[in-house]
Order: sequence, then C-alpha cells, then structure tokens
Amino acid sequence: MTDKSHPSSGADQHHHHDKDDTEFTEHDWRRFLASLGENPDRAGLRETPVRVRKAWKHWVSGYGQDPTEILKVFEDGAERYNELIVVRGIPVYSHCEHHLAPFFGTATIGYVPEGKIVGLSKLTRLVECFARRLQVQERLTSQVAETLMQELQPKAVGVVIRCRHLCMESRGIRTPGEETITSAMLGELQTNLGMRAELLALGREK
Repeated sequence: MTDKSHPSSGADQHHHHDKDDTEFTEHDWRRFLASLGENPDRAGLRETPVRVRKAWKHWVSGYGQDPTEILKVFEDGAERYNELIVVRGIPVYSHCEHHLAPFFGTATIGYVPEGKIVGLSKLTRLVECFARRLQVQERLTSQVAETLMQELQPKAVGVVIRCRHLCMESRGIRTPGEETITSAMLGELQTNLGMRAELLALGREK
C-alpha cells in the first residue's frame, strides 16, 4: 500500500510544479534567443534574459493597477468651472497584442467637468495604466475615455491618441513615420461639433 501512495504524491508534486510553469523565466528567454539562431552565452547576451524579464514586468505593470484608484477627484471650486479642460502631449508607450511589438505616441485628453475635476498628472497615470498592458490602440482609447466618464461623470470626455506601430512600419506594410489616429468622444462631445473641433485642433498642435 505504501508503495502505491508514492506515485500519487509524486503526481501531486508534479501538478503543483505545472502551475509554476506559467512563469516565463530567464531560462525561457535563453531558449528564445537560441531559437533565433543566437548564442545566449556570448558576452552581449549573457545578462539579456534577466533584463528582458524585468523590462516586461514593467511594460505590463498596468494589469496590477486599478484605474479607479488613480483618479482622485477634487470638488473644491470645480463646480463653477464648466469649460473644456485639455491636456495634450501625454506620452503613450504600449505593446500590440498581435505581435507584442511596441506602439508609441501621444494622447490628448479633454473633458468638461460637472462639479468634479481631477489632478492633471492623474490623466497621465491613467493612460499609463491602460497602455502598460497588451493592447490595440482602439481599445486603449476607449478604456481611457470610459473610465474618465464613469469616475468623473463630466458633461463630456474626448480622447485622441496618435501612435506609430512598429509591427506595421518594420514589416513594410505602412510608410515609416505614419501615425494611426484614434478618438473616443463621449457625452456632449458626441453632439457638440464646435467643441469637438476645438479638441481636435488642440490635439493637432505641436
């Protein structure tokens, strides 16, 4: 009887080990480099698996962040302000979910408050939270806009993101330097064409 219990406990240990196998380790990055035809032991690549693992941890750190926690709302004095607030030139660094290739550019965010405003640096952090995940630009744009709409309950929210995509440029599908522009307009920005034109014009200015 005792002998029969050993394989069972061994199987349990093996099963537990399988769970750990979801972790992509330095060893896996070494295998990846070797699969490309490289020598993982050459001087320039010896530390690469450690560096790449750390880099990816940072690039997808948005999964561990709660966007609603980022948006600390102020109500002091904001109830009298009901014009368009625009922050432009917010850096966007993300990776596309189709090729794990970088796409990068800038975001412009505009909103018309309804008694609640948010610290301007929080808008940058909100973009980072969603950009540091595997993304498509259209979804990233919508997520930022919808989160602002939900948390601030403003009269209007507009988000415009302009990015270059390495998966396109480096494979010769698009002209190098070409930007993809996506926008999400919620609330009054859906119907107020003058306000929409103002936001888009501000987003275009360098």
